[in-house]
Order: sequence, then C-alpha cells, then structure tokens
Amino acid sequence: MSISKKDVIANYLPKRTEAGLKAEAFAPSNIALCKYWGKRDVELNLPINGSLSISLGELGSHTSINESDTGEDQVYLNDELLEPDSKFASKVIRFIELFRRDLDQPITVRTVNNIPTAAGLASSASGFAALTLAVNDFYRFGLKKEHLSAFARMGSGSASRSIYQGFVEWHLGVRTDGMDSCAEPLAAQWPGFRIGLLKVATGEKKIDSRSGMQRTVESAPLYNSWPKQAANDLRVIKEAIKNRDLELLGQTAEQNALSMHATMIGSWPPLLYWQPESVAAMHRLWELRASGVQVYLTMDAGPNLKLIFHSESEAQVRDAFPELMDVDIVAPFG
Repeated sequence: MSISKKDVIANYLPKRTEAGLKAEAFAPSNIALCKYWGKRDVELNLPINGSLSISLGELGSHTSINESDTGEDQVYLNDELLEPDSKFASKVIRFIELFRRDLDQPITVRTVNNIPTAAGLASSASGFAALTLAVNDFYRFGLKKEHLSAFARMGSGSASRSIYQGFVEWHLGVRTDGMDSCAEPLAAQWPGFRIGLLKVATGEKKIDSRSGMQRTVESAPLYNSWPKQAANDLRVIKEAIKNRDLELLGQTAEQNALSMHATMIGSWPPLLYWQPESVAAMHRLWELRASGVQVYLTMDAGPNLKLIFHSESEAQVRDAFPELMDVDIVAPFG
C-alpha cells in the first residue's frame, strides 16, 4: 500500500505552518533527453526509470502567492481568474493544502507561463516547480533543494527536474517514501549546445500526459523493454554530456524519444500525439542530417519537436527551419 503524499510531506515540515505574506518564484521548463515514462507508484509519482533533462533558461513559469483579500482561495493562470472547480485550479489548491494543513488562511495564486500550456512543452513541470518554490518561501519552511525537488515531483513528475537550471538528472530512487527520487543538477557546461523549439500545435492535448502514461503502462506490450533501454540511455547520455559528444547524445536522445512514442502507439486504444506536420518536420530533419548537418530531435508527449544541435550548425538549421523558436532564449548558459 502506497504512503500518501500528505504523510510523506508531514515528516519534513515544521509541526505547524506559519501564516505567510507574499512569495514569488520562477522555474524553467525542461526538455528530457532521456525520458520519464511510467510510474511505479501513482500516488507519489515515483518513476519506473531515471531520466535526464536540459532546462530552457528563461522559458517557464512565474508563480506568486499572496494572502487572499476576498476570504477565498483564488487561482489565476496567465492573468485569468479560474473557476475553483476547474482542473488547473483544483490541482493547485490540492497541492497547497498539503503544506497549508490546518492553517485558516485563504490565498491567491497567480501563475504566468511564457510557454504554451498543456501542449507538450512541459508547462506542468515548470508550473509545479515554481509553485513548490513559492510555497517554501511563503510559509518560511526553508527546505533543502532535494526535498523541494521530491515535493514538486508529487505535483508533476518532471517538475522534480525544473527546480534546477542546466542539465539535470532525476534519480530513480529506492525508498518507499520516495524522498530519494529527486533531481540533481549535473556539474556540466557545454558552450554552444542548443535546443530549439519547433511548434506544431499549441492547443491543449486531448489526452494529457498522465493519462497517456497510464494507458501505455497498462496496455502496451512494447513497454516491457522500456525500463532497460531507458536505464542504458541515461548512462550513455551522461557520458556524452561529460565528453561533449553531440553525435552520441543526439542519436541516443532521438532513439529514446521515438522508442517512448512507439510504446504509446502500441498501447490500446492507440495513442498518437503526432500531427501530420510533426512527421513532415521529422523527414525534413533527417534530410538535413543526411546532408551532413549534425541535428537531432526529441519529443515529449505532444506534437512539437525539439531540435538538438551545436551553435556551429545554427545557420543551416535556421535555413531549414525558419519557424524555429529563438534558440538564444532556450540555451542561455555556456
């Protein structure tokens, strides 16, 4: 039987939650180079495999928390006041309740995403990471980063990685309470490394990642081989980052992403996030690579592509993909 989120979190918080005044935090979105796909514990969002991502710098979520002046909890998303029973508002308040506990203090939460929401660009990861960081400041908990990463994971698995910038590994962990399943930044810099965003569709997905993941685990025969492949891919990608080997990283990340999507397609009912434009972009990329340009792709649970390349190839990549989102914003480190 799984331990509840409430019980796990209670072990790391002060006995009482103090009333807060105001807090705000930013967390970057992240793109997984080795994907997280599948849970061994649904309640705590514990993964079946470890994963590794690169943050998207200034692209992400900004969240503020204030004491409510209406006497009721309020949740704003991109400056729009949401109905209390809306999906997003309900998830935010349920998460807040894990930390507010018996404190009678209505709050106002405002989240602004500068990336499309629910379109396969990991807005839930940056959103829950920013919310966790803001909660920690609002209630003056002073928690360690690794604990914040584990708590953010309980809101959205990939949020564990969005607590940090740069290359970040989310450890599989073995503990029953999941507190060792948290993220850790890699001590790695890679001047010239680039991730470009190729938007195909920015509307909300018909099947969210959480539901798609569960369907895949329960019904896809191909999924049986996924944990072993993901573990090996994680090892290879870490080695590629250490050696700044773009070819090895790109090939491994691309195969990892396509293998994950293959498990989705092999689920029942079939789950296909790709759009015709996604497939057309893949062929365009493969043609560019065949011409000698080192460029690779990765995709999360959505139709949008993320292109992996070095700044030395930026001109050729931009010529082939003029609609590519500004890569200078995406990779501000190095």
